[in-house]
Amino acid sequence: MDADVPQCEGLVRMSLSPLRQFVLGAALWLPMAFFLWAVLSSAVVWPVARATSVLLPAAWPDMVESVQQSGAVLEVTTQLATTGPDGRKGVLVLTVTPLIYAWCLALYAGLVMATPLDARGRLRQLAIGLPLLWLTTTWGAVFDVLKLLAFDAGPLGAAAVERAGWARDGVALGYQFGYLILPAVTPVALWVLQNRGFLERLVGAPVEPAGAGEGPRQTDGTSRTGERP
Repeated sequence: MDADVPQCEGLVRMSLSPLRQFVLGAALWLPMAFFLWAVLSSAVVWPVARATSVLLPAAWPDMVESVQQSGAVLEVTTQLATTGPDGRKGVLVLTVTPLIYAWCLALYAGLVMATPLDARGRLRQLAIGLPLLWLTTTWGAVFDVLKLLAFDAGPLGAAAVERAGWARDGVALGYQFGYLILPAVTPVALWVLQNRGFLERLVGAPVEPAGAGEGPRQTDGTSRTGERP
């Protein structure tokens, strides 16, 4: 004797939309990316330290002598002579923290890992985006040095920056651009450019059936065969 057996409600298969999958992936990967960014801070700063150690002494040899990395901090030794309270003479050493600009690396990595891509696609996007974001972090570190000299090192530093051809307004503009705009905008822009197809699937409206938007046809009082009633 056959009988229809109803399905249990708890066995109903559930499927997540692409948007929900991405949101859940971001909720997992973004905290993980920022955790690794904090734990591996010395490694995150290392490319910036190498770039600034070459760029700053080459660009301003009369103002910067060397750049050394100490953990996640850069120590910039200048050519500016100072005199301490005890009368000892020395040179001005600046401390820069590139991590305040390098958080864009963690944001971008978390977005890429949360995007539904294969392993090769993720590696390709990371290989393109991370070097560009290290350049934006280097921008922030360089203008941080100029800002410290122009605004925090007293008349001696301000005079050195002016001799190097930088106006205080230009230093302030470059610093604000590297501190407020580049770390926030660049990772999101890179991710959007590399994942336009995925974003179109997320925000795209469902395709309307052919002919659904044509509206009612105009009647001219004739039948299909062309005969009048």
